[in-house]
Amino acid sequence: MTSRKPVTDWRYLPIAVGVIGGSLLMVNRLLTAELTPSQSRSDVVGVLLSALLILTGLLWQQFQPKPPEAVVLEGEAGFELAPGLSEAVQRELTWASELLLNQTPTRSLVVWYGQRVILRRGILGPQADWVPGAIGQRVLQTQRPVYLVDAKLYPGRVEFDVLPPNTQGIICQPIGSAGVLLLGANAPRSYTKQEEAWISAIAAKLDQTLSLNPSPKEGEGL
Repeated sequence: MTSRKPVTDWRYLPIAVGVIGGSLLMVNRLLTAELTPSQSRSDVVGVLLSALLILTGLLWQQFQPKPPEAVVLEGEAGFELAPGLSEAVQRELTWASELLLNQTPTRSLVVWYGQRVILRRGILGPQADWVPGAIGQRVLQTQRPVYLVDAKLYPGRVEFDVLPPNTQGIICQPIGSAGVLLLGANAPRSYTKQEEAWISAIAAKLDQTLSLNPSPKEGEGL
């Protein structure tokens, strides 16, 4: 699995330079016995520049919010496929899960289809089976995904015990009318709109393959 490289936080640099510059001007002013008119004008310009730098740093805080901190998900890494899947389905699930784990913030994923879990990959949660709760049922009924951007703020996250307990962000994506793709991230607010659209396209591709290759052992999960 790949991880996003941390970005050096330069947002505090203008604030630090402004504070240091203003402090040096104040020290210089206090240590000067007799001020000249030119020095007074220079001090005014220096104070204005320091204030401008501090204001710039504060504005950067608003326009460049600090990225959310990632955590180490609790659980062991694994790759589990349900028995009875056709070779075509196994290939499709392997391809899709590898793509999602390597090209999106996803660190744990589950595919539930035909009333059973047919794939778990990444960091595995404590439960191998999953029964759709209120959120899962809504996703199946409306055929629209639900994104818990910061999972700890949603009481409904308890229905996703098939994912690691400290999962920070969860996407519950429908796979047609018979399945759900669960994606867990290790940081809140980690999926972009483009990644959400991409996940939707992959789910549609999975639905096409799964519907054309029904398993002979429906209902028998991991």
